[in-house]
Amino acid sequence: MANEISQRRYDLDWLRVIAILAIFVFHCTRLFDTDDWSIKNPTTYLFVTQWKEFAIIWGMPLILLISGASAYYALGKVRPGQYIKGILVRLLVPLLVGMFTHVAFQVYLENLNEGKFSGSFLDFYPHYFDGMYGFGGNFAWMGLHLWYLEMLFILSLLCLPLFYLLRHSGLGQRILKGLGSLLEKTGAVILLALPIYLLLGRLDPATWGNKDLGGWSVVIYPCFFISGFVIISHEGLQERIRRLRWPFLAFGVVLAAGYLYLEFQTRYPALDALERKVDNALVSLCVWCWLLAVMGYGTKNLKFSTPFLKYANEAVLPFYILHQTVIVSLSYFLVQWALPDWLKFVTVLIVSFLVSIGIYEFVVQRVNLLRFLFGMKLLVRRAAAQPQVREPAPSI
Repeated sequence: MANEISQRRYDLDWLRVIAILAIFVFHCTRLFDTDDWSIKNPTTYLFVTQWKEFAIIWGMPLILLISGASAYYALGKVRPGQYIKGILVRLLVPLLVGMFTHVAFQVYLENLNEGKFSGSFLDFYPHYFDGMYGFGGNFAWMGLHLWYLEMLFILSLLCLPLFYLLRHSGLGQRILKGLGSLLEKTGAVILLALPIYLLLGRLDPATWGNKDLGGWSVVIYPCFFISGFVIISHEGLQERIRRLRWPFLAFGVVLAAGYLYLEFQTRYPALDALERKVDNALVSLCVWCWLLAVMGYGTKNLKFSTPFLKYANEAVLPFYILHQTVIVSLSYFLVQWALPDWLKFVTVLIVSFLVSIGIYEFVVQRVNLLRFLFGMKLLVRRAAAQPQVREPAPSI
């Protein structure tokens, strides 16, 4: 147990960094898809919308899977009180700070772009509290792209009793071992898709089945979070996933192609019920094939550390917090320029990345107050530093 707790899982760190970079690219493409977003390019493209639909199949589920795995290791190091303190600092503080600062600026730019407001940000700020965003108002109660921090904070609190029981009781250990041993059997791991399929068939898309937050219902997200906790607890199951990474990838490609074909073909009202069942089956299997393929390749090939990984792992949360505000701010001006659309995309991709990293590198990480507001550990003077017990928390 001591070796298990002290050994850091570099593969999870790599996958976390890769997932956040993928989300960054995803948000850069949102200017050009055919669906609604804060800022839109005058010309939009169907193939970008198809990319968007593919990306949301696995994007947020992957981050939640990693977060559930991180929770397993966190609860092996700290007691519940320290765990709660960790998620308060790492998740709730940056959510609240963002909600009342740079997220408000995104809403301001959206109102300018749509012609709903004219004037400075300071003039707009009192109007930011006029009604709820998504319901005809402005106040971004979910933090726009920071909704994930809000959801992970709530999920972490709700799952804490269950996770602590599974991690530290004899009964919990037997349950985890039993689940892992069941899923380890050939092909059984795909049973993880069954709860997703059942929930998709039962949830009303107009209410609890709404997919506006990351492409999935908030009722389904806990399935990925809990699954990450279960998978990482059983080495035999992880070895099985590693061995089957190629088949999972192959099936993932085929299932994604089938799902996207059905999504973008002409709909026939008489077949709506059947098409929905087929869609649900395809996407439930597809998401888990991609998650298991990515996890298999990660645990096989990403078990090493580098100076870049150490830097990126600390930067990933502030980068996530900042990146969409930077993208929206740049895009507000960029879409008005007479540039080829491919050049607009390259510009927003490169400049937004450099600005986000620059703000982190030269401002956020150097000031303890800002580190706290962005959910980072405080810098400690070397002379005063004392050995401390780290207080880990679920991480994006």
